[in-house]
Amino acid sequence: MVQLTVRRAGTIADERAARRQLRAQIARLETQLSDALISAFPYGPVATAVPAPGGPRVLGLGELERVRDALAARVGSARAELDERGERQAACRALLERMLLDPGRHRFVRVANRDLGEPGCGVWHVRPRLGLIGMLAGWWQVKLSSGCPLAS
Repeated sequence: MVQLTVRRAGTIADERAARRQLRAQIARLETQLSDALISAFPYGPVATAVPAPGGPRVLGLGELERVRDALAARVGSARAELDERGERQAACRALLERMLLDPGRHRFVRVANRDLGEPGCGVWHVRPRLGLIGMLAGWWQVKLSSGCPLAS
C-alpha cells in the first residue's frame, strides 16, 4: 500500500511537471502568434484564432497537447503568410525601382502603396508626359497619385 502511494505521488509529480512544461510551451507559442499579428497590423490581418476546447476548465495532458499543436500550426501558417507578404512587397519595390530607372519600358504600369507595404492610398504609375504628344514622342514619367479619392 505504501508503494502505491509513493508511485502515485511520483506520477502526480511527473504530471505536474508535464503540465507546467506544456503551459510554458503554450505561453511561448501565444507570444509568437501575437507578435505575428502585431507585425502584420496595418496591412491586413493574419488568421490567429485558436478555438478553446469546450469552455473554462482544467485541461488534461492530452487536451493541452492538442492546444499546443493547434497553436504551433497557427504560428507556422501565420509566419508563412507574413513571409509570402514580405516577398510580394519586395517584388513590388523592385518593380517600382525598375519603373523609376526606365519608365519607357514599363508603360502604364501601376503599383499601389499598399502593395509596397506603405500606408496611404497613393499609386505609382507610368504615364506619358504631355498626354498623347508625349506618348507618340516616347516621353514617359513615373507619377505618384495625390492619394485617397475624395469622399462622395
